[in-house]
Amino acid sequence: MRKKLNDIFYSFPVQLLLLHLRSNLLLLFVWLLLTLFLTGNLGESYGLQLLFVAPEYLGNVGFWSFFILGLAYGGLYISWNVTCYLLNAHHFPFLASLEKPFTKFCLNNSLLPLAFALLLMLLHVRFENHFMYSTFGNVLVNCAGFLVGSVVLLLITSVYFQFLNKDIQNYPKRRSSLPPNLARELNPGNRKVSIEDIKSEKTKWRVDTYLSLTLRPRLVRSVAHYDIRLLLGVFKQNHINALVMQLLSFFLLILLGMLVEYPAFRIPAAASIFLICSLLCAFVGAVSYWFSRWRLTVLLLFAIAVNFITSKEYFNHKNKAYGLDYEIEKAEYSHARLKEICSLANITEDYKNTEAILNNWKKRVAKPGKKPKMVVYCVTGGGLKAAVWAVQVLQHTDKFTDGAFTRHTTLMAGASGGMIGTAYYRELLLRKKQGLQPDIYAGRHIDNISKDLLNSVAVSIAGNDLFMPFLTFETNGHSYVKDRGYIFEKQLNENTENVFGKNLCDYGTPEQNAEIPMMYFTPSVVNDGRRMVISPQGVSFMMAPPAALKNPDAIDIDAVDFGRLFAEQDSKNLRFTTALRANATFPYILPNVFLPTDPQIEMVDAGFRDNFGLKSAVRFLHVYKDWIRENTDGIVLVQVNGNDRDTDITPSNNTGVFGSLLSPLGIAGQVINLQSYENDNNFGLLYDVLGEENIDIVQLTYRPGSDNFEAPISFHLTERGRNDILDAIYQEKNQAAMRRIKELLE
Repeated sequence: MRKKLNDIFYSFPVQLLLLHLRSNLLLLFVWLLLTLFLTGNLGESYGLQLLFVAPEYLGNVGFWSFFILGLAYGGLYISWNVTCYLLNAHHFPFLASLEKPFTKFCLNNSLLPLAFALLLMLLHVRFENHFMYSTFGNVLVNCAGFLVGSVVLLLITSVYFQFLNKDIQNYPKRRSSLPPNLARELNPGNRKVSIEDIKSEKTKWRVDTYLSLTLRPRLVRSVAHYDIRLLLGVFKQNHINALVMQLLSFFLLILLGMLVEYPAFRIPAAASIFLICSLLCAFVGAVSYWFSRWRLTVLLLFAIAVNFITSKEYFNHKNKAYGLDYEIEKAEYSHARLKEICSLANITEDYKNTEAILNNWKKRVAKPGKKPKMVVYCVTGGGLKAAVWAVQVLQHTDKFTDGAFTRHTTLMAGASGGMIGTAYYRELLLRKKQGLQPDIYAGRHIDNISKDLLNSVAVSIAGNDLFMPFLTFETNGHSYVKDRGYIFEKQLNENTENVFGKNLCDYGTPEQNAEIPMMYFTPSVVNDGRRMVISPQGVSFMMAPPAALKNPDAIDIDAVDFGRLFAEQDSKNLRFTTALRANATFPYILPNVFLPTDPQIEMVDAGFRDNFGLKSAVRFLHVYKDWIRENTDGIVLVQVNGNDRDTDITPSNNTGVFGSLLSPLGIAGQVINLQSYENDNNFGLLYDVLGEENIDIVQLTYRPGSDNFEAPISFHLTERGRNDILDAIYQEKNQAAMRRIKELLE
């Protein structure tokens, strides 16, 4: 028994794993990160796990999506083995005496990749069985797709190495040069493994047995009797061919990024993650190969150098607001300039223009001798979950009230995905009035808004943005760089049957005529925390509370009128999809939008300041409180929530000493809850400002179904997540809310 355990311990697969634990922690981090994603221990609420267990390609989860996932995984497997071979082959000189040494190294270095692949398929089976209720045949086809894709990639690379790699039986006996990792070169931290080291086996890592290609254990033979130059030649040509393979993979990845505009090249997001991890393996391996013990220092210096170089104008790619003119003089962004925009004259002008819109709205909806109810609609962010929920609520509520709900709505505000869905439905309303879209309640609109937005973004990150995008496009006479922001907008427009091919100003007249509700986008300004209010109308009255005009020293400006600030930079021609994207700029997934200002500022997701749209609603209602009292029968504030507030409390016990050190920072992760509490105070303010009898608050909330599954916050939805969102409208609380809205509007 002891001998068997000893044989297992000193087998090549086990010793390779131990070597990785000792010397290759940076490479092991890749597998740890992927495992955390796959198991849901990291990023579960953002749907990262679902990207792996239910990958989507061209709108379908099936054989081909798993086949592509398998191809990408095969690429990661090869990159992992190539990197490990470059770094560790000198520890195992017996490899050079074997036929097909690299192939056998890969086979023995497969414990971690095989464990991950097995875990992926098991979790896929569990997901399909527990949540999707798929048949055994479908699950089998999907798993087969993953395996076939992996095998195809391995076969392609094996053919490559078969023709180019030589083993000791057919390698020439005399070579004039030594392989890079075995030569005495002056690389910082180089291992300096010499001929004498190999000959004396000083670098040898003890291995007694290895697995052959038939998966049978074989005894390791000594290489002391071989001509050492033959051994070095075998290592050298294996290394060179492996490096060529990595370079080819690198260029193929860039090509994939260039072709992302074509749907066939928008591979599953999980496949893009595998490709990024492949690059990470290759990069870490290259640094470790050349700098060994200095690798951490070199990586740090490399990061500093890249940051310095990309801070220069020529190398610094920054995403721009498509439609704005960045060539003319930049807009001044200063406190003095904001005060100038937020002047009494501008506020008075914008107030009167918006009052005219409200008067037009009243003429359209008021019945003779009666004042109408005014609906203000607020929607939360949350990726496609919030977008689908917003469209589902609008379709059902509007149909339930025979169109009265949207007719009575004057303002729509919110964040992120919720506003994407809301804007889509508002566009359908406009197209119906124009005779272009007769059935706004059709199920295909839900299908459109739930289509994947993440695959194309992930491909762009992996194949384009990481290597400095260089392709450009033109719109409104201005040129911009194609990056993941561009492909996101393109994908969104394609998903929604190209209804968003408009500029911001195209909605100005329909809003002025009260054909459709007004809409405020409010992305957050990174530099000072203010909100950027984007609207085709003048909104200077939204820049500060009304009391700020009387007491400007005590009450500061907390928002910016986008249209007035960038009037010279062609703000009216901002692409509408860019306004949607800026409002939904989830960090790292989408790029921050840099604006043509001096000093330069950038915008991120509206959810950082107001994930509910209530700041905009409360400010608007506060400004028009007198008009509301005089012209309406009160306000119906409809809040469409993508998340339920009634969640379990995470206990603070058993956190450990380091957890206790970090626990004071935990409140930073409670941004949404903190906003909810602030919104409760805003509701109290509205009751005081308008009078309790003049305001009704109705909430429609997405709550997960009874089988413990919740749709994630992501730009990708599985069929199960989509159906769970759609079913939520039939929950009693939401049905009661719809009945309440109908009762109030009648």
